[in-house]
Parts: sequence; C-alpha cells; structure tokens
Amino acid sequence: MLEADQIRAMFEKDQKVNYDLVLQREIKSWQAQARRPRILMHSCCAPCSTYTLEYLTQHADVTIYYDNPNIHPRAEFERRRLVQQQFILDFNARTGNHVSFLGADYRPSDWLKETAALKDEPEGGARCRVCYNYRLDRVAQKAQALGFDYFGSALTISPSKNAQVINELGLEVQHLYAVAYLPSDFKKRGGYARSVAMSKEYDVYRQCYCGCVFAATKQGIDLTKVNREATAYVRAHAQDDFAAIQFAIARPAGVDHV
Repeated sequence: MLEADQIRAMFEKDQKVNYDLVLQREIKSWQAQARRPRILMHSCCAPCSTYTLEYLTQHADVTIYYDNPNIHPRAEFERRRLVQQQFILDFNARTGNHVSFLGADYRPSDWLKETAALKDEPEGGARCRVCYNYRLDRVAQKAQALGFDYFGSALTISPSKNAQVINELGLEVQHLYAVAYLPSDFKKRGGYARSVAMSKEYDVYRQCYCGCVFAATKQGIDLTKVNREATAYVRAHAQDDFAAIQFAIARPAGVDHV
C-alpha cells in the first residue's frame, strides 16, 4: 500500500506530484514480481474508461465499477450505464481482454444528503471534493468486500477533474479499508486525447456534463432534452445482452444463493 508521505518523497520539495509517474513505478513493481493484480476501477462513464482500460489491461485484471448516484436524471444514469457496458463488451471482443462490469443501484438521495448544502459551490470546488470522496469510499468498500488488490478511479482521465485532489482522497480512503488505492493521472502522456479517439473508434456517447444536477443547472444544460434523449436510448437498448461481462461474485461451497 503506497502512502502519501512515501509518494511525496519521490519528488522534490514543493514539486507537484506526478501521479502518472507513480502509477508507472507501481506497474514496474508488479512486473518485477511477475504479478498481475486485480483492480476494481470506478468509472462514471464509458469515455473515461476507454484509455484507462486500454492501458491497465496490459498489466492487470480489471473490473469496472459503475456507482454514480450523482448523475441526474435517472434516465441519463441508465443510459450511461448501458453505454459503459456496451463499450466493455466491444472492447473485450476487439482486444481479447476479459474486463468485467459491476454496477451499483441508483440512490441519488444518499448522494444529495452529502452534497446538497454545497449546491452553490463552483464546479471543481468543495462539492466536487465531497462527491469524489463519496464515490471513492464506495468503490473501496466494494473492493474490500470482493477481495480486490486495488481500487481506483477513471475520473483522473478528465482535464476538468482535479487529479491531485482525487489521488489525495484515495490515499486517505484506503486507510479505512483493507485494500490499496491505485494512484493515477490517466490524462497524462496523451491519455485524454487517446480517450477521445477511442470514443470515436467505438462510437461511444460522450455526454456534455458530468451528471450533477447542480453543475448542469449552472451550465445551462437542457435537462428536459437530456431526459427525453436518454429515455429513448434506454427504451431502445433495455433488452441488450451484457451477461458475458457481468462480474461473478463467488459463492461459498454448498450455498446456492448469497
């Protein structure tokens, strides 16, 4: 488990931490041990998972965890969930990988309890910090329960998300659970540009807002239009078959259900 002090010691005093370099060093340690760890990677949408999966699956076994109660409206949450699953299915078919998918229930009221008091905060401010922490805590909790080696987040691929804050929070959250946080800054070394290119290659829907109702309102997003288009997409794809990529939770011997 990497510690924040240990990571800061890799760099000069007052130098900004390069979390992509930290990730590269961690991967080298896996290679030296001939180790292929299991990672539960939080993803808010398919575009964020594109390059993230292309890079990580070279070195680890990855499961995408879709847990995003911040997304509004519900139909948009469901659309992004479906698009995420379709991308994983297509990515596996094209690359020969075996990425799996695990999704959480939609519980926006729980998220609102944590963030509503910060509704007037600017995008990237205190509300976003709480939102990052909320979702990192949930993926860490799930990673521990399912026996993963690491948890992480594909959010760091976005230029509009503060990777320094996300990584600092992840390094704190790991102390609450028996699972290590995987530092990252996936947008580095052309990662974000590659994610845009992959979205085009795979015909992946790229949303125009993070999902948060507060940010969408400030951006002037037409949520009525979003809901209409998302609802149509969900109706058209509700019967799509994603059984092949669903994460299988191991059952204790002799137990038919858990």
